Amino acid sequence: MLYLLVSFFVAAAVTLLVIHSSRSHGHLSADTDLSGPQKFHAAPVPRVGGVGMFTGLLCCVGVAALARHADWKLGALLIVCGLPAFLAGLVEDLTKRVSPAKRLLATGVSAGLGIWLLNATITKTDIPGLDLLVSTAVGAWFATILTVAGVANSVNIIDGFNGLSSMCVSLMLLVFAYVAYQVGDIPLTLWALAGVGAALGFFVWNFPAGLIFLGDGGAYFLGFYLAEIGILLISRNPEVSPLFPLMVCIYPVFETVFSMYRRKVVRSVPTGLPDGIHLHSLIYRRLMRWAIGARDARAMTRRNSMTAPYLWMLCITSLVPALAFWDSTPLIAACMVLFALTYMAFYRRIVRFKTPRWLVVNR
Repeated sequence: MLYLLVSFFVAAAVTLLVIHSSRSHGHLSADTDLSGPQKFHAAPVPRVGGVGMFTGLLCCVGVAALARHADWKLGALLIVCGLPAFLAGLVEDLTKRVSPAKRLLATGVSAGLGIWLLNATITKTDIPGLDLLVSTAVGAWFATILTVAGVANSVNIIDGFNGLSSMCVSLMLLVFAYVAYQVGDIPLTLWALAGVGAALGFFVWNFPAGLIFLGDGGAYFLGFYLAEIGILLISRNPEVSPLFPLMVCIYPVFETVFSMYRRKVVRSVPTGLPDGIHLHSLIYRRLMRWAIGARDARAMTRRNSMTAPYLWMLCITSLVPALAFWDSTPLIAACMVLFALTYMAFYRRIVRFKTPRWLVVNR
């Protein structure tokens, strides 16, 4: 609990400091583009929320080291490994000149450091054919780097609505912490909880008012941290199903995969082209706009914040079966298929303006 509290209070305090000092650095840190397809805020807002989270975890490592806890080195190595992903995203937040490819490359470097320093490598998947690939060193490294970069990018994709990505990642890390505790991996439990604290320290200022955004630095670092905890959990504890971390992260991961399919196959446009028809964007436009029709800044902020709880519920639908079947690959695989079918059916209904009545909010 100490790790969670330290990371939470430090992250919250630093994030508040960033918000209050935004007049001096807003020309660099604020998101001033309000017209893009994935822009849903009414005024420029600092997008460097990752600074508070990173500082919170860094201070947590310092407290653990001063208290001479043996697991402080695990936290320190997680911070060191995540530094390239965080810095590449932060530079993009400040300069708007770092391409998505370069950010993904930096996240891949972070994953490579995780392989080298933490031995966080995917060596088993319980998927025929793929297990043959990861049984080789090169195959395992490739699968690990691709997974970490993919999860980090998926967290960045669902970022944009107040409280969406930070709460989802907090819930996912809580599930990792619970299972790590169940298998007796206390160090991993503590650092998963430290990640929860850092994310929640940002969350209290992001939801519901949207006073600060994660930015690419925060999203990529948080996604990297989530992926590393999941990979470490299965690499250190063989009793945990190799598909368990994927089940935990399936909401943002499937959102990313489905978006790539939708852009490339359905619309014949580049997969990296931003658009405004992600599931969370559709919920905002076709549910919240009906519920709150005004277009002033206050109403836009309210619509933005009311979107996230719908997606939190979607995220929880993957976390409940993950908790129930964390040691059973067949059951987790079945739940993953069910989630994918449910997601696509839900998306199809909203696209065709057939939103279920129970989802519609009345004014």
